[in-house]
Order: sequence, then C-alpha cells, then structure tokens
Amino acid sequence: MNFRGLIVAVVVLGALGGVLYWSQHRKPPEEVAPASTATVILKVNAADVTQLTIAQKTPVMLKKADGKWQITQPAPYPADQEAVAGVLSTLSGLNADRVVEDKASDRKQYGLDPPAVEVDIAGKQLLLGDETPAGGNVYAALAGDPRVFTIASYSKTSLDKSLNDLRDKSLLTLSPDKVSRVEVLKKPEEIEFDRTKDGWQILKPKPSTADSFAVNDLVRTLTGAKMDLSSASDGAADFARGTAVATAKLTGDAGVQTLEVRKNKTDYYAKSSVVAGSYKVDSALGQALDKKPEDFLSKKQ
Repeated sequence: MNFRGLIVAVVVLGALGGVLYWSQHRKPPEEVAPASTATVILKVNAADVTQLTIAQKTPVMLKKADGKWQITQPAPYPADQEAVAGVLSTLSGLNADRVVEDKASDRKQYGLDPPAVEVDIAGKQLLLGDETPAGGNVYAALAGDPRVFTIASYSKTSLDKSLNDLRDKSLLTLSPDKVSRVEVLKKPEEIEFDRTKDGWQILKPKPSTADSFAVNDLVRTLTGAKMDLSSASDGAADFARGTAVATAKLTGDAGVQTLEVRKNKTDYYAKSSVVAGSYKVDSALGQALDKKPEDFLSKKQ
C-alpha cells in the first residue's frame, strides 16, 4: 500500500472540508457591523435657503429674490451667483473630522469666542475659529451646541468670504452672443460694427466686411470686463485724472450699455452706465479698445 499517497489524500480532504465549513458558517456581508459614520455639523437644502449672512469684520447679508442672490448689507450690490453657490455647497453637508470636546466650557482657546467667522443660515449659526496646532484643520462649533469640532481648512476658506469676494464684478450685463451692434467712440475716428446673419460688418469709418473672429473677441472682452476690487487705488480719482482711451457703446439683449475707459500712467480705469462708480480694470480691456479699424478688416477682402 502507498502510505505516502494515502496521507496526501487525507490532508487534501481535510483542507477541502475546512473550506466547506468556513463557507457555510461565515457571516454574510450584510451582517458585518457598519463602519462609523461621519459627524454631521450642518445639513441644509441649498435650494430652500433665501437668506445668508457671513460675519467677519464687516457682516455681509444676502437675500434671494426671483431666483437670484443680492447683497443687501452693508450696501445693496448684485451678488456673484457662482460665489454664493460655492458657499451654499459647502454648507449643504458640512461634516466634522472629529469631535474635540463634547461639552466645551471655554471656547476662547479654540478661537471661537468670539469666532473669526460666523455664518448664519437657515436659523443656525456656524462658528469658525483658529487653525489646529497640527494644521490642515480649523475649530468649528454651532451656536447653542456645547460640542467643538474640527473641519478641513479648505471648508473655512470656502466660507470666509468678504464683501468683495461676494460682489458681482461685471461692468456690463449683456450676453456676448446677443450683442447686435458695437460702437467704439474715440479719436481720430469712430469704429462701428453691425452683426448680420453672415457675421459682422464694419459700418464706420468705411463700410466693409469685418473679421468676425476679431470683432467677437472684442465683444467678449467688453462684456466680460470686471472691476478690480483688490486694487488699493482710488478708482474714481484715477479715472478722473486719466486720459481717454475710448467709450464702447453696445446694443444687445439688455438694451444699450456704455463703458468709458481711461488710462492713468500704466493702468486702465473704467466707468459703466449700469454700475455706479469707477474701477481699475485689466489692461486687456484698454488694449482691445486701442485697436485701429484695419485691425478688424476681413483678411479675405
């Protein structure tokens, strides 16, 4: 008898039996204890929110009317809809990385009394404090809740917005694809464009076919002009001292709007017919208006 073969057969049979026993007695996946869930600090439905306040040095209050957000305090301004949407996205489901204290008796040590930033939304006040010693996180709490949490630093960054961060910085409100006429009023000669079904035509100084790509680029630059609120300069004073570059007059879906641009030293400043005040603007705006009629002629002529 081959005892070695018999022994091998017994070992294999035992292994197969062990596998069969394990497969019949192991816990099915659904019976495994679920992993611990994250601690939710704040959960709101962004679509239902109609009022939002972010308090730093200067509190900013926003209200939603007719589907659009407007800044109401410290002064009425149109709001940057995308910036507000970013804030609401962060607040819609804000989770804690960890709970630091269940019942904090002194919130000053976390920079929460007073808080660096306070966000008031849907009747709840979210308090944001100092950065944690290890970095990467900040302390947070809810008014009326004794717990202190930590949240990711980027969440605080997305919520810590000033008035300038939340303002709509557009100087014109026309849609570029809806602009039907553009007039560039400047010396020594004016330039006027008219949109047709075939593209753009030059009406002044001499009727001719325009390079539609060049005119479309001008329209996008004009309708996309933004005020530079980060500049420390006095926009009104610098605009008043500046030398005229040109005044652009656009006709489109929102009527007729104008943008007057001046240059002071190396910087450009603009005054719009739809936004109060004068502001520093990107130099690309001034350079676009400083072009000559021949720069817009079709190359196919």
